[in-house]
Amino acid sequence: MKLQPLIEAVQTNCHIADARHAADLSLCTFLLQMREFYRWEKGLPLGAALSREAVGQWLARREAQWADLEDKDFVRLPVGEGGDFDPFDVAELNALLQPQGLVYGAGLVGPQRPVFFIAELDHLQTLDDGVTLQVCGREFARSLLAPPAALQGERIVLRRESMARWLWEKFEALGLKKLDGPFRAVSRAYGLEEDFHAALPRLLDEQSRTLVLHELGEHRAGRWLEPGWAAMRLALQDRRTELLVRAVRDHIADFTHTLPALLADGSAASIHFWFAGFDGLRRELFPSLVEAYRAWCAGDAGQALQRDIERGALHFTRLAEQVLVLHARHADAAGAPIEALLGSPQAILRG
Repeated sequence: MKLQPLIEAVQTNCHIADARHAADLSLCTFLLQMREFYRWEKGLPLGAALSREAVGQWLARREAQWADLEDKDFVRLPVGEGGDFDPFDVAELNALLQPQGLVYGAGLVGPQRPVFFIAELDHLQTLDDGVTLQVCGREFARSLLAPPAALQGERIVLRRESMARWLWEKFEALGLKKLDGPFRAVSRAYGLEEDFHAALPRLLDEQSRTLVLHELGEHRAGRWLEPGWAAMRLALQDRRTELLVRAVRDHIADFTHTLPALLADGSAASIHFWFAGFDGLRRELFPSLVEAYRAWCAGDAGQALQRDIERGALHFTRLAEQVLVLHARHADAAGAPIEALLGSPQAILRG
């Protein structure tokens, strides 16, 4: 199989998606992600010193390229003698690519925002519920936004290279903020500030499980949320509401599966790691959970966390049920009432 035409086609689709959605990011997030994307594209190691002039010229060329691509359709993907495929035919493409030691991914990470990638297949593993875990190594094509883990049907895709770069971004941001917090605790637990590169393999190995636990929780939540949940999301026009809907499902996954498993394990580093990602709308929906985390840090043996995990599972499950009822009642016009519900005080779980 000739891989280069396929890799180039996947990367073209990555550029088209980035052209349409890079402006959705805050300026700070955009610049951090573009710096790491530059390192990836140029084959530079994590933390490699960058020339401001070189990066600036590259960024100008990339933005000009995005301007040309923004209104283009996604291209079909050539796969040897198998013909060419729609870029969202993930299952068919992987059936052809997996014997070649490759993984292809495509999916939505936000309102109408797709991401694509193609990578080496490191290994396969069968998890609980018959879900297949695909662990990816080196990436040959990728979008600006590169989620470290994702659920695709009955598969969980774990992207170790993207996870490493995501961890580096968080570590780099930690150096700028000089504040204590969950990721500072992760840094101390693994000795990141002493030698990030030496500590990275163990961090990847141990905290990959935390990401996989979340995706397993998503899979289990999908058993009763789908197919209504996916249909409901199509009725949404407001970007913030779509992000709130995603946050509700994330909470269901974490309060019914991820956090109970982490508490049972007793891994302090994993609990710090989970809270290092507890921000944005997820935190906005459950602000008092931070107090339970602080109580755990202070040595309450997880009593407050256990209580809030149970409260969270019940609250966000009920909230999801209300969202589905609104969609069943209003169909394609459900966007406004769902927006009103998720923007109301009753959607927020307080202490």
